[in-house]
Amino acid sequence: MPQVPQTFDALAVRTWCGLALEALGRAREEIDAINVYPVADGDTGTNLYLTVESAAAAVEAVFAGYEAVGRDGTSVTAAGRPSLADAARAMAHGALIGARGNSGTILAQLLRGMAQVLAADSETAHTDGRGMRLALRNAADSARKAVAHPVEGTVLTVASAAADAGSGAEGDCGTVARVAYEGACAALTATTGQLAVLESAGVVDAGGRGLVVVLAALVETFTGEAPRTHGRRQETVPGGTGAVGTAGAPGAGTVDIRDALTGVTGVTGVTGVTGVTGVTGVTEAAAGGSPGPWVHGADGRDAATDDGADACVDGAAEDGHPAFEVIYLLEAEDAAVDRLRERLDGLGDSLVVVGGDGLWNVHVHVDDAGAAVEAGVEAGRPYRIRITHFGLGDVHTGAGAGRPPRERAQRAVVAVVPGEGLAGLYTEAGATTVLARPGEPPASGELVEAVRRAHAREVVLLPNDADLRHTAAAAAEQARAEGVRVALIPTRSAVQGIAALAVHEPERRFDEDVVAMTSAAGATRYAEVAVAERQSWTMAGICQAGDVLGLIDGDVAVIGADLTATAETVLDRMLAAGGEMVTLVLGDEAPDTIAAHLESRVRESYLAVDTVVYRGGRQGALLLIGVE
Repeated sequence: MPQVPQTFDALAVRTWCGLALEALGRAREEIDAINVYPVADGDTGTNLYLTVESAAAAVEAVFAGYEAVGRDGTSVTAAGRPSLADAARAMAHGALIGARGNSGTILAQLLRGMAQVLAADSETAHTDGRGMRLALRNAADSARKAVAHPVEGTVLTVASAAADAGSGAEGDCGTVARVAYEGACAALTATTGQLAVLESAGVVDAGGRGLVVVLAALVETFTGEAPRTHGRRQETVPGGTGAVGTAGAPGAGTVDIRDALTGVTGVTGVTGVTGVTGVTGVTEAAAGGSPGPWVHGADGRDAATDDGADACVDGAAEDGHPAFEVIYLLEAEDAAVDRLRERLDGLGDSLVVVGGDGLWNVHVHVDDAGAAVEAGVEAGRPYRIRITHFGLGDVHTGAGAGRPPRERAQRAVVAVVPGEGLAGLYTEAGATTVLARPGEPPASGELVEAVRRAHAREVVLLPNDADLRHTAAAAAEQARAEGVRVALIPTRSAVQGIAALAVHEPERRFDEDVVAMTSAAGATRYAEVAVAERQSWTMAGICQAGDVLGLIDGDVAVIGADLTATAETVLDRMLAAGGEMVTLVLGDEAPDTIAAHLESRVRESYLAVDTVVYRGGRQGALLLIGVE
C-alpha cells in the first residue's frame, strides 16, 4: 500500500480534491438520476462535479505557482510546495467561484468552513485528527447558517451527522475521516423518510449522496483505500462511448482529428482524417448508467427494476415552485449582504448565500429573475450571472413538467472566446460561446454545459486555446456519453476559430463540415501581441517587465519596446510565407491607431491581401493576428 499522510497538509488537500473529483465523475449520473429536491432538474451530480472541479483547479494552480517560483530560484518553502493555509484557501476560493446549483453552493460553504479552521494558523504546516474534527464541525455549522431556511433530510443533515460522528472519534485523520463518513452514510439512508418528496420517489437526498462521495475521498486520502459502499452494484452500461479513433464501432462516437491541426508554418490542410465515418453515440437511455445503491422503491424494491429511476428524473417539482434559478458572484460588504439576504428571502426560496471577505456566491429560486439580479446590483457588483428557467426543461430531463421536449437542432458550433467583442461576433455567426476571462480559463464542465445549451445532435467544439486542449477533450468525451456527436477541432487561437467558422455549413454532411473547418483552421497562422509582466527567458531572448512581446504560433518571436512597431514586425514575419487574408482582433487597451497602421502596411506592401478588423473587448492580449 502506498504511503499516505497521517496529518492534514497541503498535499493532502490536493490529493483529496483530486480523488473527490474522480469519484464525483464516476457518480455524477447516479446522483443526477436521484435529484428530486428542491427541484427535479436532474443536475445535482453535475453541479457538485463542477464545483469540485473548480476547487481542484485552484489548488493545482497554487502548486504550479510554487513550482514555477522554485524554478526561478527565488524564495520558496522548504518543501517547495504551498502551506496548508495556501492550499485550503485556494480550495475554498475555487469552490466559491465555481459553485453551481443549490448543492454545489452548499458544498462550497462546507469547504470554506473547513478551510477557515485549516488555515487559521498560517504558520502551521499540517493539522491532526483534532484539527479535522474542528474543521468538520465548522463546515457543517457554517453551511447551515448560509441557508436561509435549513431543511432536514438534505445535505445539511448529512454534513451535521458527519461532524457529530467525527467529534467523538479519537485518533489520526484517517480514523476521524472514516468515522465521519460512516455517520454521513447512516444519515443519508435516513433522508428518504425525512422528506415526503424523497419518500415518494424512493430515493435519498442527491446533495447528501454527493457529500458522502466527497467524504469517501477524504477517507481514501488518509488510508489509501476507498471505503466500501455496501450493496453497490457494478454494472456495465451497453453502448459506451468507445475508444478514440475507432470509427464505426458500435457505440464508438468519435471523430478524432486532434492531430490534424498542427498550427505551425506551412500547414495548408488536413491529414489523418480520410475515411472518418462519424459518430454513432450512445442512446439517451444508456447514458444514465446505474442508479447505484441509494435508489430504492417506496416498498423497498430497487428503482432500476420498477421504473423508479425514471420517476426520479422526470418528476415534477413541488407545486408553485419558482420558475427561475438565479446564481451570481457578488463583490459586496457584509452589511450589504445581510440586506440582500432579507430582500431575496422575500422574493423566492432555496436561498443560499456563501462566502465572505468581500466575495460571495448567491443562489436563489425566484419567479422574478430580474428583481433578484437588481437586488445584487443594489448590494454590490454582481457578475457571472446564470439564470436557468426550470419550466423550459433541463438538459438532463429533456422537458419540464407538462411540456414536450424541445426539438434538437441538427448541428451546432460551441466555441471558447477570450473577450466580449469576439463573443458577439461568434454568436452572430450562430455559435454557442463560452467566455474565457483573462486568468480564468473555463473548466470542462462549462464546455459541457455549453454543448447542452446548444441542444444539437452534432456539435463542433472549438477550444481556441492550446492550453484548453485537454479540457476540451474531456468535455467532448462527457458530451458523447450523453449521446451527442462531437468533433473537437483543436484550434489554438480565436482567429483560427474565426477561419473555421467562416467555412462552416450546417447543411453539409457532418464529416465533410468538420474536415473543411479543420482545413481552414490549420491553414491559419496565429499570433498575439502582449506586454510582459515579469522578466523571463523566451525563444527570442530575455524579456523585461513592460516589454512588448510578439508571439507567433505560441512562441515568443519578437521582443520590442513599441507596440505598433512590434506588431508590424510580427505581421511582416507572418506574411513572408504568403497569405490571402489578415485578421486583426483588438483588445480594449490597444490604441485605435494600430489597426489603421497595420491595414496601411498590408495595402502598401502585400498585393491582393485583404484585412479585416474586429474589436475583441477585454481579451487579455492587446492584439490577435491571423493570416490565412
